[in-house]
Amino acid sequence: MPAVDKLLLEEALQDSPQTRSLLSVFEEDAGTLTEYTNQLLQAMQRVYGAQNEMCLATQQLSKQLLAYEKQHFALGKGDEEVISTLHYFSKVVDELNILHSELAKQLADTMVLPIIQFREKDLTEVSTLKDLFGLASHEHDVSMAKYSRLPKRKENEKLKAEVAKEVANARRKQHLSSLQYYCALNALQYRKRVAMMEPMLGYTRGQINFFKKGAEMFSKRMDSFLSSVSDMVQSIQGELDAEAEKMRVSQQDLIAVNESVYTPDSDVTSPVINRNLIQKAGYLNLRNKTGLVTTTWERLYFFTQGGNLMCQPRGAVAGGLIQDLDNCSVMAVDCEDRRYCFQITTPTGKAGITLQAESKKEYEEWICAINNISRQIYLTDNPEAAAIKLNQTALQAVTPVTSFGKKHEVHRPSQNVKNMENDKIISSESAGIEDSTQLIAPGTPIQLDIVLPATEFLDQNRGGRRANPFGETEDSSKDEEEDSLLQQMFVVRFLGSMAVQSDATSEVIYEAMRQVLAARAIHNIFRMTESHLMVTSKNLRLIDPQTQVTRTSFELATVTQFAAHQDNRRLIGFVVHLSETLGEESMSAYIFESNTEGEKICYAISLGKEIIEAQKDPEALAQLMKSVLLTNDGKFMLLNDQSEEDGTIHEEGEESEA
Repeated sequence: MPAVDKLLLEEALQDSPQTRSLLSVFEEDAGTLTEYTNQLLQAMQRVYGAQNEMCLATQQLSKQLLAYEKQHFALGKGDEEVISTLHYFSKVVDELNILHSELAKQLADTMVLPIIQFREKDLTEVSTLKDLFGLASHEHDVSMAKYSRLPKRKENEKLKAEVAKEVANARRKQHLSSLQYYCALNALQYRKRVAMMEPMLGYTRGQINFFKKGAEMFSKRMDSFLSSVSDMVQSIQGELDAEAEKMRVSQQDLIAVNESVYTPDSDVTSPVINRNLIQKAGYLNLRNKTGLVTTTWERLYFFTQGGNLMCQPRGAVAGGLIQDLDNCSVMAVDCEDRRYCFQITTPTGKAGITLQAESKKEYEEWICAINNISRQIYLTDNPEAAAIKLNQTALQAVTPVTSFGKKHEVHRPSQNVKNMENDKIISSESAGIEDSTQLIAPGTPIQLDIVLPATEFLDQNRGGRRANPFGETEDSSKDEEEDSLLQQMFVVRFLGSMAVQSDATSEVIYEAMRQVLAARAIHNIFRMTESHLMVTSKNLRLIDPQTQVTRTSFELATVTQFAAHQDNRRLIGFVVHLSETLGEESMSAYIFESNTEGEKICYAISLGKEIIEAQKDPEALAQLMKSVLLTNDGKFMLLNDQSEEDGTIHEEGEESEA
């Protein structure tokens, strides 16, 4: 017998669109079989009805032959021979009636009954299991939608546990119903063959037995054929029994799994994450905009194919392209108070699609897989080895530093100090975009946290006046603020800093932004420290918003390059010359994310540098003070975008509050 198509029970729990698509083929086959079985049963019932009618007819015939003797024919004399002949015929008909009755009983037991049992037992069972599977799938979708809507910020552990238990029960119920449904459909492929041949085997045997008893009309060749058909039916029945036992054992093994396979996000504290994936598939929630401010989330099946992200709805034969992942970037985002959300950004910097995973493990593996694919690792000869090597290199070269004081020593060539005047006279040839290796040395460590937490400063200074860990005092900082002609405060979040080799162009800042964001994505570090950036005419100071302690300070004269990102205007960076212990100087790039546009911070830094230069010449300072608006206490005032358009004045501090 040819091989029988089967549904894999191991794929019942994942419930992928491919499995659903194959399931629809089995369901279509079952529907066609049901229609054909009903038509076949009608034909067999007609044959059985005709045979029953034959029994009644022969019985009636026998009675009528005997009744001839009781008829009072007016001319009935000399009919004794006829009566005796009719009596003999009546006995022959009675004997034939017995054979027809046996044939009718045999047709009922071996032809009609098996097909009725097949329809009422097997086909009805498949239909019932299909309805139960549909209900279980619907309950699982409803519970998953409820679980996906759990808030992230105000997380209720009791509610989360209840919803997670509800999801686990629904998933367990769906898994059990799908296993039963798949087993029934697999068994149906065997039983339908038996159900088609077994009734005809009974019909043929009954007819042959009928004719054998009436007259020896069939040869032994027909007996051997029927014997072979009987052996074949027994062989199929044996295969069915073996397959049924195998499926029963497999079903028990699949049901006796750990409860974690049913519960989403079961190992949230320490999930086992594979960061070397170059392919990934699974269900995600896709964010769709339905209006200007309204959105909907749809649970779809996503998978990667080469450098593409594909999406395949349930029941679809194939998936469709959603996003080209080559040279794309992916980062975690906060979206509508939902957990485990991440966004894919195109190479041009345009925000792409926003997705939500159901667990921390899926969330981090999707981010790692998309990062690996975006680097076109799948085009190499050994993608798995390339992914492992890339992540190992990233872990060695991009090492997070948890404290400003623990910055790694990096060997770099000494740089000549460049000031603003030198930047202005750089030739057009040397001002071109430098190679990234000339801007930043390969393997340069990246610092992702600029200071210790504010609580550590409080612990160190509980007994007396609060002191600055960098050697500054509050009095000196206040004096500097009072003497400064410029004071502008901005709310910023520190992203990272790293040593650079050049400050000739702003390209070094853009390259530092790219490497810092890539390092955060590789290490899945998305928490940022918020600070107040105070721009004065003397320095740049980062201030703790809670304790008002100055975290770090940079002399404005040491800031040699500053720029905002060309696409993401909220990203700002600047290059600072730092003095080393051996008397040498080094350059470092600091990257921040601001609540306001980075160009405003750049304008404030530029204005501060102009004030420094103007202070050398009293006339230039007076001219500068005439050209820029001043506050009531004689300090320079910055204008926001709106005030530049309509002439109204707003203080920068109002729009940059946290």
